[in-house]
Amino acid sequence: MDTQAGGRGHGFGTLPVFLAGISTILGAIMFLRFGYAVGNVGLLGVLAIIFLGHLVTIPTALALAEIATNRKVEGGGEYFIISRSFGTTIGGVIGLCLYLSQAVSVAFYLIAFAEAFRPLEAAFASTFGFNFDPRFVSLPALVALLVPVIYKGAAIGVKILYVVASVLLLSLISFFLGTPVEGFDPDTVSLTATASNPDTFFIVFAIVFPAFTGMTAGVGLSGDLRNPRKSIPSGTIWATLTGMVVYVFIVVKLAWSAPAEALASDQLIMRQIARWGFMILIGLGCATLSSAIGSALVAPRTLQALAGDGVFPGAQSNRWLARGVGNANDPRNATLVTGAIALVIVYLGDVDFVARLISMFFMVTYGALCAISFLEHFAARPSYRPSFRSRWYLSLLGAIMCLLMMFQMDPVFAMLAIVVLGGLYQALKRGGEGDLADMFQGVMNQATRYMSVRLQRRREETDYREWRPSIIMVNDRTFDRRSPLTMLRWLCHRFGFGTYLHFIQGRLDQEHYAESQEMKSRLLELAKSQKSTIYMDTVVSPSMISALAQSLQVPGVSGMSNNGILFEFSDHDSPAIVRDVVQYARFAANTNTTLLVLRHGDYHFGERLSIHIWLTWNDQDNANMMILLSYIILGHPDWKRASVRVFAALPQEAMVQMHKDFSRLIEDGRLPISEKNIEYIPMEDVEVFRAEVRERSQGADLTVIGFSVEGLQKRASEVFTNHGDLKDVLFVHTPRRITIE
Repeated sequence: MDTQAGGRGHGFGTLPVFLAGISTILGAIMFLRFGYAVGNVGLLGVLAIIFLGHLVTIPTALALAEIATNRKVEGGGEYFIISRSFGTTIGGVIGLCLYLSQAVSVAFYLIAFAEAFRPLEAAFASTFGFNFDPRFVSLPALVALLVPVIYKGAAIGVKILYVVASVLLLSLISFFLGTPVEGFDPDTVSLTATASNPDTFFIVFAIVFPAFTGMTAGVGLSGDLRNPRKSIPSGTIWATLTGMVVYVFIVVKLAWSAPAEALASDQLIMRQIARWGFMILIGLGCATLSSAIGSALVAPRTLQALAGDGVFPGAQSNRWLARGVGNANDPRNATLVTGAIALVIVYLGDVDFVARLISMFFMVTYGALCAISFLEHFAARPSYRPSFRSRWYLSLLGAIMCLLMMFQMDPVFAMLAIVVLGGLYQALKRGGEGDLADMFQGVMNQATRYMSVRLQRRREETDYREWRPSIIMVNDRTFDRRSPLTMLRWLCHRFGFGTYLHFIQGRLDQEHYAESQEMKSRLLELAKSQKSTIYMDTVVSPSMISALAQSLQVPGVSGMSNNGILFEFSDHDSPAIVRDVVQYARFAANTNTTLLVLRHGDYHFGERLSIHIWLTWNDQDNANMMILLSYIILGHPDWKRASVRVFAALPQEAMVQMHKDFSRLIEDGRLPISEKNIEYIPMEDVEVFRAEVRERSQGADLTVIGFSVEGLQKRASEVFTNHGDLKDVLFVHTPRRITIE
């Protein structure tokens, strides 16, 4: 998007940003509703409102200053900042809310402007014979305001700001020089005194909150600033702090100058207190008119920027709205649309309703700005290098306060706003864009880095007390069989971490690297289709042994060392492949890692209703691991209807101790199995053992059998090819007994 067709707009400095902000802060709400606020919630309540309001606006101002100093800020102000951080989809959704709040603000300030003519109500009725309607003023005033803005653009608006700021200063001087209303004794002032039947705190907060939102008014001039990275932070922060100080003095003066009933009922009570009452009316008129001008300048530029990013449906409508005139690229068409929206709101709205509506829109925008600053702090992206930095906890506070205040002010409006945001997001959603994913990826990378380092420092390699699977699999037979990946997914569900590496044999040259990237894309698509949480990647190496050597020495994706490796072969594979699996398992055993070998066939784990575990005299170390892995598998939804049976085939003398151990674990609730599912079989002969396994487990969906490295060295492939009548079998070896406590 290029909204600066003829260079950087008008080339303004910092002062217009400050003046636009402060003249909006010291605006209609201050003149018309601060007395109402003091009368309904008391002085202490209003000070709390000012405090809460600035818990939102100060973090937002700091976040805005931070984000604005990170990159070149172009036309569109806050929308440009949000969209270039969250992406144009989410940025577009928030930008539309921002634009609507700015467009509605034009109407709001003109409705308030008409209130300055209330003292003439009686004279009007006697002169014309019918009652005064504020729209007699607000509608013509809106048209009169739009004409010069449309034809003269930002230049005339900024000139008016200088005059308005001077008038505001004089009206405030008049107010502070004023005396209490007749008959009021300042000695009777109470911090908590309120009128009868007062409005609730959060209703008052919602009505008053737009007074705090003016601090970003100057940001919308970003496309017309000479150096926005300097002017936006300085002008915004100074306007915010100045406004806060002035507000505190005003509410204190109000509380010491009039009774609560008068404050609550007379929206022009400041005129009764001021030294020269007419200056309050002039100040109100100038403040509301200048705020309306500011909003009328800023809103079209936001709309122009939205259209420049193609947010709206139809290329022609986007081109029409984005079109500017003159060297400064003034958004004439966008101003016409904004004026039409403002005319409707002026005709229909009242001050309090529109104020609550604006508050909700601004909360969404401010919350987004604070969230960006917070996330960018933890994302630590190299491209994010602001010259001014806020504090992450202030940004987080601002984002949380915005969300809380939305629901406190009006839960119905808050839910409606969220629903509208969701609908707009779906309408604007498009693929392949947005910095939001990059930002969250940066946050996750930083969190992973921190936690990985912490885990490495705390974890001892020999600690088997809280064993959880971190299993790696290196395989070149990825796409012609599904059981191995399925097993890895089950083993690492919820409790563990899995890494699958597709092996590509060869040297790591340009050709093989390109092949690995293409294969990685296929792997990720496969993982997506299977809804797998396994980390998928490729490894290029001259041989499987070298690939294993590389893979077993690097940490897993969790930051902890890989403590298990899964191999596989099919019933249909040749004896040579089984011999390779034996070789790889013996090689991996050198790293003292748990060895898992899956033998699978056409059964694909059947109905997933039964898991049989066979414990023998060789499984003193393997037993607990076999049981734990079986129950990890059982925890996956695919096995939700399954049960586990344990067969302890042991010599008679070992059986007694095994029975005691199992009974204790079951009684303590550490072994999630019933006594009736454990069968103790006295066994001394290997052939009898194999016959028992065949008879009892040939119908099991998965059978778990232990093995030892010594047996693998002696009997090689026979370790895995025995029990040929069984269906799918998981062979388990662990170098050290884990503890089930």
